[in-house]
Amino acid sequence: MENTNKHNHSTEDYIVEDNKKTRFGGTFIAIILIILIAAVAITGVFLDLW
Repeated sequence: MENTNKHNHSTEDYIVEDNKKTRFGGTFIAIILIILIAAVAITGVFLDLW
């Protein structure tokens, strides 16, 4: 009897594969973080906290 839990060695099991969806997702998250950091900085300037 063969073990059915063996991995297919022709493809690797990655959590994050290098394809269009993950590149778009990573870029999208980075842009959102930059916008949030800029918003916090601008808010601090306008409220004279810095």
